[in-house]
Amino acid sequence: MLVLITYDVSTEDKAGARRLRRIARICTNKGQRVQKSVFECSLDWSQWLDMRRQLEGEIDPEKDSLRFYFLGNNWKGRIEHIGANASYDPEGPLIV
Repeated sequence: MLVLITYDVSTEDKAGARRLRRIARICTNKGQRVQKSVFECSLDWSQWLDMRRQLEGEIDPEKDSLRFYFLGNNWKGRIEHIGANASYDPEGPLIV
């Protein structure tokens, strides 16, 4: 399933900057950054549960927020892209 993950982390102090880097790292390891704080992640259910647990462990719920949008398995007709940074296919070949 494709999950769109967005986050907003308060960086008013060093702890916030550290949380921001850790959250970005978790998301980068599991998906593709499509905007500064927006990631598309192609995950199965167990991967999703693990990622959510990791993200919840990093945020400060009094200062930060996470949002998850479940686009499912039929996501291709639900995404439209206009502008810079051409879209990609998360199910396509991985080129390293």
